Amino acid sequence: MRKAALFSPISLALSLLVSAGAAAARPSVVVELYTAQGCASCGKANAHVAELAETPGVLALTFSVDYWDYLGWADTFAKPEFAQRQKAYVTKLSLREPYTPQVVVDGAAQASGAKPDRIDKLVADARKAPRNPPDIRFARGRVQVGSARSPRGGGEVWLIRYDPRAQEVAVKSGDNKGQTLPEKNVVRDLVRLGAWRGQPVSFRLPAPSEEALKTVVLVQAAHGGRVIGAGEPQGAKLPHAKSQGSKPAA
Repeated sequence: MRKAALFSPISLALSLLVSAGAAAARPSVVVELYTAQGCASCGKANAHVAELAETPGVLALTFSVDYWDYLGWADTFAKPEFAQRQKAYVTKLSLREPYTPQVVVDGAAQASGAKPDRIDKLVADARKAPRNPPDIRFARGRVQVGSARSPRGGGEVWLIRYDPRAQEVAVKSGDNKGQTLPEKNVVRDLVRLGAWRGQPVSFRLPAPSEEALKTVVLVQAAHGGRVIGAGEPQGAKLPHAKSQGSKPAA
């Protein structure tokens, strides 16, 4: 089993800044990891993103993709919609093709997950970028997105539910046979709630696929664009898991 690397100097600096209150009021930087249990080079990236997940002011999300399943191990967390989300970034960021491990920061920049120093630099840059996010509130099983400047082409509202636990997955076949891979903040549900064009909108939240998942709503430029805002409920009552989740309704 691979152990998580020590904090890099940039990661430590980010943590200390937040501890001192320098960035306490700023929205979280959204870090998306695209990984696969059948990817031989993903273990180190998984560990580093799990480390970033503990950094205040960073929302780290692990998306497992299924396009390496043919190598002999079907990823236990992968869903086709996660790979589709990554493909939208491929188009928006002018890349040739999707790959793992890949890290996308605030929907605006990307780097190989095998380059932790580069990832930390992107996170540090994202902290300094100007922001004017819409207000995101949760109440009575709904999410309300307020007004703000809309990106060209409009925006989208995404519901993400993830498992906050640190997990270790024993891989029994394929390129990582015999290894145990670390994973944290594994995304389990991804739902496009609807469009946002700079004016207030409200959406009903569907029931989660499992209990104990954490909820986050992202407001993002359409078709894999920049993340404009991220909101998590603070004590708001949310729907409970059902055997068959209901569809979102505006």
